Amino acid sequence: MPRAAKPRTAPTGPASTTTPRHAKSPRKWPYAVAGCTLLATSLTTLATPAHAAAPGPSYVALGDSYAAGAGIPALSGGLCLRSDRSYGRLVAASINPASYKDATCAAAKVSALTARQTDAGIPVNGPQLDSVGAGTGLVTLTLGGNNLGTSDLGFVDVVATCSALALTNPFGAPCRNFYKDTLRKRLDSVAPQIADGLRRIHGKAPRAKVLVVGYPSVVPDDPKTCLGKMPITTGDIAYLRTVLADLNTMLAKAAAADDATYVDTLTPTTGHDPCSSAPWVEGLIPGSPTLPLHPNAAGERVRADAVLKALRH
Repeated sequence: MPRAAKPRTAPTGPASTTTPRHAKSPRKWPYAVAGCTLLATSLTTLATPAHAAAPGPSYVALGDSYAAGAGIPALSGGLCLRSDRSYGRLVAASINPASYKDATCAAAKVSALTARQTDAGIPVNGPQLDSVGAGTGLVTLTLGGNNLGTSDLGFVDVVATCSALALTNPFGAPCRNFYKDTLRKRLDSVAPQIADGLRRIHGKAPRAKVLVVGYPSVVPDDPKTCLGKMPITTGDIAYLRTVLADLNTMLAKAAAADDATYVDTLTPTTGHDPCSSAPWVEGLIPGSPTLPLHPNAAGERVRADAVLKALRH
């Protein structure tokens, strides 16, 4: 009798999950869903504006023409000649302060911190310390250079005198012989005024970081580079470099004694003085918009970088 055929059973194991080639595998759906989710997330990120950086401390800039960027367009503040490219404005643009007040003014002497500044009896600027308050978190100050001269031109007044005296002794140091120890005495008298100004700043803004910003390279290290470029004898160029160094040293000592930070702008501008081939400080006859013997726009940028570097430390 022929053997009975065994009944066919359904296949078991992995083969049971096999699907026809033309059918879509359900395994692809999770990847499709994940892709849509990623795309939606990306579109949401692109559509959401980035949060603006938190504002920095309220900032007040104080000082004279070297702080105001005087002579560099565009200018505001009347005779104060405040430039929108001064180191203070550039620093403010970088740190995004909660507020910024520019109280700087050309021709300011140290007395301008507490007294109204006038020109021929006409009010030019109010007391600069009036802009500092309890909420001020940052103060920069460049002041003292104008106290070296008898006129509002300050250090420029001294350089002009040296230029006029050069004809009397072209191979000597007639300016040094003229001033003798006068400029040293003027610096000695202004030092306690700077110290008093710093104490007043701390008194009005006890939580503020105070930066005393020094003067740039108005005259070169090597006097010979000025031959034919500046009408001052090489002997007096060396003398003026000493006066400039003494001015910055006085400011640095005052800062150290009164809980402030001194910012050196002489060193980063050295080699770019008025007698260099690429000046960041212009000469008696400026080649780019600024006042005589003052930083141009490039010089102000370098000084702003020095301030920003000090703020990071």
